[in-house]
Amino acid sequence: MIRFLIRTAVFLASAAVGLWVTSLVIDGVTVSLNGYLITVVIFALAQSILTPFIAKVVSQNARAFLGGVGLLSTFVALLLATFFGDSLVITGGALVWVGATVLTWLFTAIATLLLPIALVKAGVERARNSN
Repeated sequence: MIRFLIRTAVFLASAAVGLWVTSLVIDGVTVSLNGYLITVVIFALAQSILTPFIAKVVSQNARAFLGGVGLLSTFVALLLATFFGDSLVITGGALVWVGATVLTWLFTAIATLLLPIALVKAGVERARNSN
């Protein structure tokens, strides 16, 4: 149960980082503080549900596109988060959407990789200081 909660926290934090950094880099992406947590939950939930579904459909029908599953699920999750969330607004044409998709996917992946390392390092440091 603890591992599940830690994984969930890491996934939510990485989604928050991905959305926030993308909004800093791309002009057409705006994230407001009002409703940000709800938008992050919508994005993370959509991505966690869509990724296995899209991967299954693609693996059965078009195996060559398996590498793009993460990008496709990120795009659909961004689309859902803009429709149902209050704080994410993406304005502009297809180039803004493609850029937002790629950068959100990239920053979310990097945060998903680095956050557990930081948590383990902090836990080790806390254990050393308590002795």
